[in-house]
Amino acid sequence: MKLNWAELLVVNNPLRVFEQRFEIGWMKKHARLSPAGSFLEIGCGRGAGASIIREEFSPAFLCATDLDPMMMKRAVRYLDEPDRQGIFFCAADALRLPLRDSVFDAVFGFGVLHHVPDWQGALAEIARVLKPGGTYFLEELYPSLYQNFITRHILLHPEENRFTSPELKEALDSAGFSVAASLEVKFAGILAVLQKVS
Repeated sequence: MKLNWAELLVVNNPLRVFEQRFEIGWMKKHARLSPAGSFLEIGCGRGAGASIIREEFSPAFLCATDLDPMMMKRAVRYLDEPDRQGIFFCAADALRLPLRDSVFDAVFGFGVLHHVPDWQGALAEIARVLKPGGTYFLEELYPSLYQNFITRHILLHPEENRFTSPELKEALDSAGFSVAASLEVKFAGILAVLQKVS
């Protein structure tokens, strides 16, 4: 699901960059990644997260995808030429990634699943493109945060098939992920480092 004007303001403000720096720093403390690895970011938006991932982990290859082709244009405008080095931008649907099976050492998703109507299908796609033993870095919000009385009238999200903490954890387990580390505010959201078991 593409973002509406209010969501674009939320994800494209300078505070979001500080938040992502904190989250990626926390993730880095809980996972060792090879600098020779291949990484994927789903829902890259204007590219701020991809730039921080490249800076912090130095992957050999980083593919940054977003459903909205306009976000690819924003990323090219937002990032200076040196910041774009080593990042391949691609418009793609999280439910149908145009990528081979088991090719990435790490997948990053910052607040993406709660925008996808079939979020279980997106999880299956993430598991498909991730190598066995690969790492999935997850940041997600729960409906109590984005579907409350105020935000549901401003922000655009699917209304059916939403997940709370138990549903998300059950789906992650079913998709073949084990939790290596997590930081959760029960009714708000979760930050987690997951390993693909098989």
